[in-house]
Amino acid sequence: MATLKEFKEFAIKGNAIDLAVGIVIGAGFNAVVSALVDNVIMPPLGLLVGGADLSSRELILRAGTESSEAVAIGYGVLINALVEFIIIAFAIFLVVRYINKLKRKEAPKKVKPKRMCSYCQEPIAEKASRCPHCTAELSASNS
Repeated sequence: MATLKEFKEFAIKGNAIDLAVGIVIGAGFNAVVSALVDNVIMPPLGLLVGGADLSSRELILRAGTESSEAVAIGYGVLINALVEFIIIAFAIFLVVRYINKLKRKEAPKKVKPKRMCSYCQEPIAEKASRCPHCTAELSASNS
């Protein structure tokens, strides 16, 4: 039963749930990008390069016979996959860039001290009566 309890704690942790949600959203995003590439981007691109469907383009290495199939390199499918990859990589880049901008805005800014210790020249708080670095007693005229 201890193993079951550990698994339950693992599954309920935020990281495991975040990972599962990310995988599901990623699979859905992949389906959308595949449909976009196959049905919207590649047909006009295929017309521009002289063929109606780039995914069926292939380089035949050996023609098929009655007893064997043809050997071919399907470079059209590779082109489709590369376009999908570029779109997905660019989308991920945009998301990561946006998240990094949010993190930079949320970073706590360090409060700069208003004065320096007249003995050790280390920064101290404005209202300090003793320097935390050299322990010198400070007065209003010492700073």
